[in-house]
Amino acid sequence: MIENEAATRLIIFLGLLTLFALLERLTPRRELNFSKSKRWFNNFGLLVIDSVFVRIIFPTAAVGGALFAYERNIGLLNHFNPGSILSIIIAVLALDLLIYFQHRIFHQVPILWRLHRVHHTDQDFDVATSFRFHPVEILLSMLIKMIAVISLGAPPIAVLIFEIILNSTAIFNHSNWNLSTRIDSWLRLIIVTPDMHRVHHSVVVNETNSNYGFNIPWWDRLFGTYCSQPKAGHTDMVIGIKEFQKEDELRLDKLLIQPLITPPKAKADMK
Repeated sequence: MIENEAATRLIIFLGLLTLFALLERLTPRRELNFSKSKRWFNNFGLLVIDSVFVRIIFPTAAVGGALFAYERNIGLLNHFNPGSILSIIIAVLALDLLIYFQHRIFHQVPILWRLHRVHHTDQDFDVATSFRFHPVEILLSMLIKMIAVISLGAPPIAVLIFEIILNSTAIFNHSNWNLSTRIDSWLRLIIVTPDMHRVHHSVVVNETNSNYGFNIPWWDRLFGTYCSQPKAGHTDMVIGIKEFQKEDELRLDKLLIQPLITPPKAKADMK
């Protein structure tokens, strides 16, 4: 599985993308406001650029960092060796907690928010939103993840499991699938659901600064950043950031230079 990491992740990604794209087409939660084909084309463009940059700069990615630490007996788990199963559980939970705090920091530090803002300026919310990230943010995230993986001494299989879970849940919780509210209320106790994460994409700033979890929902409750529902309701809430609501903001070239742009009242996004 480790030897075929890239192929394994690609197969799972394409399978889940197809599944949830079909589900949200058959039973959509919200009506889309903008051209789906245009959004998907440009968001996919970002995904391709992100993937190329990561493979060039970090060819072995996070799993390679774990193999590096394992072969040299570096990191806490390699040093204390609590056992295979416990090491995997600890590593997956620790990496998920890292992603939670990294996400919060990218919202609070202005220069990092400019990068992460690209993800939030999608004016609609569906599975294509899950891969709308600026290349510089992706590279910074990978660097942070690799440092954490090596310092922790995370087992390579644990890192692969975490990456697959993270990518899978990102597709799921960004989907526009009309999951019943009853199922959602139970499911969000163990995983971040689309309704839970959609609140995070609200144009209302205090809702944007909530529900930071991508995979495990417990961190938001534990650290006081949980918001159960958007004030305007899921069908009427406005998605995105108020300064970036024009249709031409969907273009790939606009997305790549967006961190350099300071729109009027941009500071309001940070309150």
